[in-house]
Amino acid sequence: HHQTRQKMKFFNRVLILGITLRSINALRSPIAHSQRSLRRRLAIIQPKEAITSRAALRKKSHQLAAATLSSEATRLSVASDLLDNVDVFIFDCDGVIWKGDSLIEGIPETLAMLRAMGKRMFFVTNNSTKSRKGYKAKFDSLGLDVPPEEIFSSSFAAAAYLEQTNFAATGRKVYVIGEIGIEEELALIGIPTIGGTADIGKAPDMSPGGKMTIDPAVGAVVVGFDRNINYYKIQYAQLAINEQKAEFIVTNLDAVTHLTDAQEWAGNGSMAGAIKGCTGKDPTVVGKPAPLMIEYMEKKFNLDRSRIAMVGDRLDTDISFGKDNGLKSVLVLSGVTTQEKLLSPNNQIIPDFYCDSIADFMSSK
Repeated sequence: HHQTRQKMKFFNRVLILGITLRSINALRSPIAHSQRSLRRRLAIIQPKEAITSRAALRKKSHQLAAATLSSEATRLSVASDLLDNVDVFIFDCDGVIWKGDSLIEGIPETLAMLRAMGKRMFFVTNNSTKSRKGYKAKFDSLGLDVPPEEIFSSSFAAAAYLEQTNFAATGRKVYVIGEIGIEEELALIGIPTIGGTADIGKAPDMSPGGKMTIDPAVGAVVVGFDRNINYYKIQYAQLAINEQKAEFIVTNLDAVTHLTDAQEWAGNGSMAGAIKGCTGKDPTVVGKPAPLMIEYMEKKFNLDRSRIAMVGDRLDTDISFGKDNGLKSVLVLSGVTTQEKLLSPNNQIIPDFYCDSIADFMSSK
């Protein structure tokens, strides 16, 4: 009897254990099924090959951006694609016509071809070191027959701006940081200037109690490229702007320029930056890409902007000037901008065409 009871207890335990195991399996089954189903759905939604690292995604994004920019920046392979749709060419000078004092190869032939085709041409430079008269002499020295009325410099733009704002009627003077080009252009419209070439080599009195006294008649400061900029000129401009509320005008903000054909040199952006740094004032910009010169030319020569092409070597001045003012734009790689920079994913300024130099206008006309 005792053995019978022991067997019954054993069978009951086995039965209870079996029920328990079946219950656990029953509970696990939906969970396992759900997990398998979820894995299958994920496999459909996100296949293994689509799972990539962030770095890979960024790389692909940059490649796509570069491809998009490349397709928008069209290399000029057939010149007629441009020439047939343009009546007027506006050429930058530094990096397009010459570099330093050296003429870029193929320029005389290209300009002669365009004149023979009846195209109008203007030469617009942000370099303020010369007046239009001075640039006429430079064209002549390089063997280029360019009429004076086709030449526009940022020194002229400064004079045109002051003429438009009727500055001469105030009877005040302009303090110049710059070279003879600005002085000559302002003299032509009867505006008196001080500083400029007259302040070369000057130094302020910085001994104990030293101070600089400035002309109370100064009503504007014009800052152009100045190979003889010094602390005296910077301090004079600072006092005129901060203490006499003189207007702060700059011919351009170019970061670099072509003084020689061997390398790039710090441009007027460095001079303008020095004055902005000590005054905290933003200047009025009269050169490219500001619209002043195209508005003047459009009115004076009755031009149709839709038939004008701006040709230059800088994205931030020349090409922006074209795009911002409703002109066609052509970037040449003979100056400061490289093809790598143009096609970089970081570049957002896209010309209509680009080419190695304007000599490419001769090919496949």
